[in-house]
Amino acid sequence: MQAKVLVVEDVKEMSELIALFLRKEGMEVEERETAEEALSLVQAEPIDLIVLDINLPGMDGFEFLAEARKASRCPVLIVTARGSEDDLVSGLGQGADEYMTKPFSPKVLVARVRALLRRSRGFSESSLSDEIAFGPFVLDRSGFELRKGDQTLGLSVKEFGVLSYLASNPGIPQTPQAIYDAVWKREYGDLTAVAVYIQRLRKKIEADPADPVYIETVYGRGYRFNPLPGPVFGPGAPKA
Repeated sequence: MQAKVLVVEDVKEMSELIALFLRKEGMEVEERETAEEALSLVQAEPIDLIVLDINLPGMDGFEFLAEARKASRCPVLIVTARGSEDDLVSGLGQGADEYMTKPFSPKVLVARVRALLRRSRGFSESSLSDEIAFGPFVLDRSGFELRKGDQTLGLSVKEFGVLSYLASNPGIPQTPQAIYDAVWKREYGDLTAVAVYIQRLRKKIEADPADPVYIETVYGRGYRFNPLPGPVFGPGAPKA
């Protein structure tokens, strides 16, 4: 995906790791270690998306975000070790679009960046690939089937709808209400049906349904599809 991404991170190793994964996706990446340097770039050049750390020397990430929003409306993904509810509310209130806490999987970060870029550019679901690969599975949306190698897994219409909706928004938490609206297409209904179908899907695609890697629960926010489960990096992550 072609895009110009600005990574604002004062830890050089973390910045380089994020940039490496984004460049592998064909994106152009600018790295800046301070908010002041990053703000000068945002004010001078068009940026498609910003990956922003909060704990920065000098001007912090929240101050940067407030100033950057005067020059750009591009999506902002906050990545920080500060995971309190107050920080989340403050970041989203300042105009951030998504929030990730460290440690994190760089592959999941890439999935969220791609989803934010699609959303910001107005991509519709029809513009996405008909086939979505994750792990050993391939979700064929045009053929309405889920394959694992040569095996076709039986999914009900609602199971397919829930998985297709989540897979079309990788890395972005979806509330039960949003899933229900998209799949059941009713204004009112029993939202517990969403949890029931999530559990059914997990039994079919997860190695351990009690510890899912593809359909994650984001407490207080809903469910998130993770197409590329992998190692986590960042403070507190286990050393190789």
